[in-house]
Amino acid sequence: MAKFLHTMIRVLDLDRSINFYQQALGFEVTAKRVFDDFSLVYLGNAESPVELELTLNHGRTDAYSHGTGYGHIAVCVEDVVAEHARFKSLGFEPRDLVELSDGKTMSAKFFFVTDPDGYEIEVLQAA
Repeated sequence: MAKFLHTMIRVLDLDRSINFYQQALGFEVTAKRVFDDFSLVYLGNAESPVELELTLNHGRTDAYSHGTGYGHIAVCVEDVVAEHARFKSLGFEPRDLVELSDGKTMSAKFFFVTDPDGYEIEVLQAA
């Protein structure tokens, strides 16, 4: 059986991306690796053993295309309304809160925010 380790995204500015993920999601740098052509930074926290890998290709200045296959990264929080307000106060421009319901039961409450490289993050209310 396989163990899920990390998801990798390509970024143009490691410091900018690290700062965003630290402020927005409470992720901290768990490891850094610098090679001739690229650098890797792993981010995570005590909430989950899965990490986010940021890959910087040295010398790249053009934004990456996310194509039509990329969807989003999802995280859950204890109070999605408070987090939405906090994201706004940090200038991260979260989209409106959404509530999904079948008319009787709430299925989900969430919002989306975009990181500095255009990757979508879904922030869900913890069940």
